[in-house]
Amino acid sequence: MMLTYPYQNFYEIMEANAKNDPKKTAIFMDDHKVSYVKLKHHIDTFARFLEFSSIKSGDRVAMIVGNSVEFIVSLFAITKIGAIAVPLNTFLKKEEFEYILNDCSAKMLVCSASFANETKNLLDTTKIEKIIWCDDYPHLDERNYSFSEIDASADRHGYVTKKPKLDDLACIVYTSGTTGKPKGAMLSYRNIFSNAISGADSFHITCKDRFIVFLPMFHSFTLSIMVLLPLFTCSSIVIVRSVFPFANVLKQTLLKRVTIFLGVPTLYNALLKAKIPWYFMWFNQVRIFISGSAPLSEQSLNDFNAKFKKATLLEGYGLSECSPAVCVNRLDHQKPLSVGLPLPSYEVKIVNEERVEVKTGEVGEIMVKGDCVMQGYLNHADATDETIINGWLLTGDLGKKDSDGFIYIVDRKKDLIISKGINIYPREIEEIIYKYEGIDAVAVIGIRDEQTKDEEVLAFIQLKEGVEIQESELRAYLKQHVANFKLPKHIYFVEELPKNATGKVLKRVLKENVKNGGILRKR
Repeated sequence: MMLTYPYQNFYEIMEANAKNDPKKTAIFMDDHKVSYVKLKHHIDTFARFLEFSSIKSGDRVAMIVGNSVEFIVSLFAITKIGAIAVPLNTFLKKEEFEYILNDCSAKMLVCSASFANETKNLLDTTKIEKIIWCDDYPHLDERNYSFSEIDASADRHGYVTKKPKLDDLACIVYTSGTTGKPKGAMLSYRNIFSNAISGADSFHITCKDRFIVFLPMFHSFTLSIMVLLPLFTCSSIVIVRSVFPFANVLKQTLLKRVTIFLGVPTLYNALLKAKIPWYFMWFNQVRIFISGSAPLSEQSLNDFNAKFKKATLLEGYGLSECSPAVCVNRLDHQKPLSVGLPLPSYEVKIVNEERVEVKTGEVGEIMVKGDCVMQGYLNHADATDETIINGWLLTGDLGKKDSDGFIYIVDRKKDLIISKGINIYPREIEEIIYKYEGIDAVAVIGIRDEQTKDEEVLAFIQLKEGVEIQESELRAYLKQHVANFKLPKHIYFVEELPKNATGKVLKRVLKENVKNGGILRKR
């Protein structure tokens, strides 16, 4: 199936919606509504400021922005003038932000004031020329600007001399691999639109649908499926700043008549245990619950469908390098434990180590081909060549395919940890622990909690001879250098880490020890 692309870039969506249905509500947030014509007005104003600030086509503008109208305005304004948006994980710490901003050579940063502590020195340590602060920021000057003051300006951005084309770079999404630093997946408008078109087809989306966004907008899944897809279909978005308190998510779902709900397994497991008010169960309008990032157990799936009879829970699979959705179960055909069928126009095959397709039901590495496949990794040509072969993307995930073409995820080929839907590098945490005085060897692994179906981060540490370390002091050090979601839940001090003949730590043995209840000395 060939896809037809009605738009060349994101801004053309806004032009069409503002023209065809100007008064329709594009965004609900708290007690505010923003119509499509008003949203275009905000975008044009911010685009004028960007141009005035010498941001040109091809320049990178980073975003450390929480869920908000400003996130969407920034994304569309940046790309309107042909610049490239770089949405960053807001949970990162100063050193992590610094690395990414330098890696992508960002010229400007849009930042929520709530992240000021972790971003205050970035003007000195990166190539950032200006920071645009969302919300109230007290220290405005010639390099620190207020988003709301810019938005209040009478200036509008009008004609674009060079409009972005379908195969131009739209966004750089930094993805967690399993080795080294995060890499920037370069996504074009075609990449992301292919997800929107295929998603609209698979979920039967109409302009009457309303999507609730409480998962972080920087996440590639949320960005493509819950932000760009509804705008693409002239639907509405209900923005919630945070998943906490969850009662507010349910309240907004009910009051704003939400029809499409995206969550992760830990959240759906929590929903199963929660006492949901009868009036929510009776009056909610949700027709589709979408689950991604990690597998749901068959029991959870069955229990959820029994509890929420009016809606369908659909599991899917994706990765940032594929913009990100690859597979999803369909409204008329689902299989427990499966991540569904490839989205329209995408191809998925299961291959062995020689990249030869294996038989139906056999386990191998998942490869993906289609317009979703990224252009490559920024500044990493070698990694791109290893990942994309003749248009096919090697995912690093192990899976199998049944006779109906449904895909099942079996395991991850590498050691990537996924906690609450966010990817975590073991090696990145290991490198930071290694910098602490007295560490001889370290291994970080993820262990799946069978109750929550989420992964916990565990660190195993071998100390240098004669060294004593207090766990509380090590934890205080880690809190300064890594995001909270990466912090190990348990730290084990061991006499010696299991290694092979070449001295490589055998993480598989560590995982088996934990699963088998092996006794480890904890200090």
